[in-house]
Amino acid sequence: MAPSAPTNGLRARLDDGGVALGILDNTYSPTLVEFYGDLGVDYVWIDLEHGGPDPWDADAIEHLLRAAERSGVELVVRLPDTEPTLVRKALDIGVRTVFLPRVESAAEVEAAVRSARFRYEDGPGDRGLAAPRARRWGLADDYIETEDAETLVGTTVETAAAVENIDAILDVPDLGFVFIGPLDLSISLGHPGELDHPEVLDAVETVRAAAVEAGVPVGGLGFGMDDVNEKAADGYQLLNLGTTTGALQRTVTSWLDAYEGT
Repeated sequence: MAPSAPTNGLRARLDDGGVALGILDNTYSPTLVEFYGDLGVDYVWIDLEHGGPDPWDADAIEHLLRAAERSGVELVVRLPDTEPTLVRKALDIGVRTVFLPRVESAAEVEAAVRSARFRYEDGPGDRGLAAPRARRWGLADDYIETEDAETLVGTTVETAAAVENIDAILDVPDLGFVFIGPLDLSISLGHPGELDHPEVLDAVETVRAAAVEAGVPVGGLGFGMDDVNEKAADGYQLLNLGTTTGALQRTVTSWLDAYEGT
């Protein structure tokens, strides 16, 4: 029996209007990716923009993918660039969900999304047809028919230009989601680290409201569970609960603080 390419549970959840909860694993550990899946999170965010393995290092990414596939969690990979060749490379390795950093225009987003499709807008896409890991090395009979349906390409909105162009970005066909990045957005707007600055808050709300209106899933960072719950009620569908090192810091600090020895 020929193997099938893995399905994308995250895409199915978003298509159904559900909320997906994830963790940023900033240790890039296959063991922790597998463990997070067993704990029941919906996705593990692997950030190749600010750290981690070289995005061209197929072996390192494949180890993370195998861990995710074993425990049924989706790997969400943020690429360090919007270059279509990099998008295709990640997908051929077996990544199902990628998102783009620091975009500024709809044309940039559309080029990346088109590069992830065999068929795009009733015409040809720019995806290469080969027999890589995503195709189970040529053994998956249903690859061409199902690949477009399982692939999810999203984009981070973290620059002032992207906010200005948000309506055009949201109009890009087959855009999977937009993820609001308030930290870099605060820098782009001239208020580094001031997440409560009125201009930053206004920009975040502009993107959130536009995405909800356009029917494009919107994601964001959760700053504590009260914030996560508020954002879920406010239309966010992808929410990052925290980071591996953040969780370890809180836990280990609590142990040290509770120690009563001298």
